[in-house]
Amino acid sequence: MFRGLSRLVSCAALLLTLVSTAHAEFGGQVFTGTLGKMPIVVELNTRDASEVSGRYFYEKFHRDLELSGTLQDKTLTLNEGNNRYGEDKPLPTLKLNQTANGWQGEWKSPKGKTLPVQLTEAKLPVPAADALPFIAALPKKDPYEYLRLQGLKLKPGKKETFMGYGLQWWSEPESKVSLFSVESGYAKADLDRVNQQLLGRLWSEAIDYYGCQLRGGENAEFEQGATPTFLSPDVVSVSISIGYDCGGAHPDFGDSPLNFDVHTGHSLSLEDVLWIGEGKPPLHANRNGAGDTQLNAAESRARSTYQREVMVPWLVKQFTALYPDEMKKPAEGDEDNCDYTDESVWGYSNWHFTAKGLYLGAYFARYQRKCDSPDWSVLPYSLINQHPGAVKLELPKG
Repeated sequence: MFRGLSRLVSCAALLLTLVSTAHAEFGGQVFTGTLGKMPIVVELNTRDASEVSGRYFYEKFHRDLELSGTLQDKTLTLNEGNNRYGEDKPLPTLKLNQTANGWQGEWKSPKGKTLPVQLTEAKLPVPAADALPFIAALPKKDPYEYLRLQGLKLKPGKKETFMGYGLQWWSEPESKVSLFSVESGYAKADLDRVNQQLLGRLWSEAIDYYGCQLRGGENAEFEQGATPTFLSPDVVSVSISIGYDCGGAHPDFGDSPLNFDVHTGHSLSLEDVLWIGEGKPPLHANRNGAGDTQLNAAESRARSTYQREVMVPWLVKQFTALYPDEMKKPAEGDEDNCDYTDESVWGYSNWHFTAKGLYLGAYFARYQRKCDSPDWSVLPYSLINQHPGAVKLELPKG
């Protein structure tokens, strides 16, 4: 799940893979109940009786504890936790018998302490009328995470003004994930749409944090930081840095920017902003998660070809003209310097708007991580405006 798999895959995509994998492995029925006197939320996947998987959290603490075991004759025998990283330690166990609408039994510690367990199928509270779309979609999409988020609240932080827009910062205290909402500068309808995207991203990253904690255990690390880079009547752009160690071979870090259209709330692809190809620039067929699968696959192939054969060569040519010193090819055998003429490093998942132009980052092999995301790689708006993308945007002239 780390950079070694592909230098051109963004940090956001890697974390999405991590969380999706966790959901696929543990996803199943969701139950609420008690362990001892403590309220808990449990997710169990019993489709394979020989390899039952699951997880649970105490409502007071929110962090997941992994479950694994077997189902035989309507009796679940589960281990709590794992020895995934070579430890050889005794684990707590749960033995649960199936009831008409759930499970009951006992939890037992390695030292022999026992506590009763009572579980019933979860009844989800109806989302509030003013709930964020991200939250409102969770009861069907991921009821387990929906119940976790019921116990979390955002803490207000500082206020500031950025490019004429009033910002209110928020953080989720447990994960320390933070982002801002916009308080002024847009009409109400646009303001609501903007904040739905921003706060939805904040909650999404809080979920990523808990997925990382589950995978990485006691040694897990997850750090996130956000910086607004550009706000205009048409665009909101935020640089979001994420560093994490979720138990894989290597930790990783990178930028997973948020760029979206103020008037629709849709995420912006680079082709929406900048188009170098022939004909009309394409919109994403699967932008809203809908559309014909075959069409989406064909568009993905066409987009990959465009990136590789048209966009990246053009990008290297422009940067060479704009920044000749930075783009100077190192001498042969000189691995200490960065070769930005190498087209393979410009996989532009890391891009965002700035006051001066469009920033595009570079990704290098692990041994040259110091070369990642140079601060100079900005295409000026005077150039961007000559090659408009699929979405009509009013950008600065300079």
